[in-house]
Amino acid sequence: MDAREVVFGDRLLLAERYAELLTTDAVVRGLIGPREAPRIWERHLLNCAVIADLIPPGASVVDVGSGAGLPGMVLAVARPDLTVTLIEPLARRTAFLTEAVAALGLDRTTVVRARAEECVGKLPGADVVTARAVAPLDRLAGWCLPLVTAGGRLLALKGASAEAELASLLSGHAAALARLGAGAAVVRSCGSGLLEEPTIVVEIARDRVLEPRPRTRKKR
Repeated sequence: MDAREVVFGDRLLLAERYAELLTTDAVVRGLIGPREAPRIWERHLLNCAVIADLIPPGASVVDVGSGAGLPGMVLAVARPDLTVTLIEPLARRTAFLTEAVAALGLDRTTVVRARAEECVGKLPGADVVTARAVAPLDRLAGWCLPLVTAGGRLLALKGASAEAELASLLSGHAAALARLGAGAAVVRSCGSGLLEEPTIVVEIARDRVLEPRPRTRKKR
């Protein structure tokens, strides 16, 4: 069976419609490079969709720096049980995402034009926060973990540098992670045996949400 059928199942037709948007509209708008169009399935859609195995049924997902919808839109297409919020600061990207959500009938998907740090306290904590090709792991953790609810996880799609990035994060930013309520952090491989190159994901749990410290008045 084709990997597309295995990953998307009865949602394959919808995934094909999204792929068409990426290889036409998104290329015209400069969201996807022309050279990426021929490999949109292997390098982008399937690469993102296989992380769905790490997401529990009915979860709320916030995708930070969605761009053209990778991986957030892909997850919304593959998993109709998920409630997905796509966060993206650039107007031309949010315009594409809004149009794509409407065209695909993804009624459980919302587009928010903002930076991740602007959404803290404004959005409910998510069960899962995802990000792909947004920033180095140390900065990404600082932006994303505050959006994760207690017991939830950050899933950062990374490449060959994942192990080294995580080791650097744990050794050099332990105090900052503790302040963010971070728990266990591991590197996971998704799509082995299905994709030519499995998707590498850094998973960081958030064990607790820290209450803001009350402000103390200065003595006059």
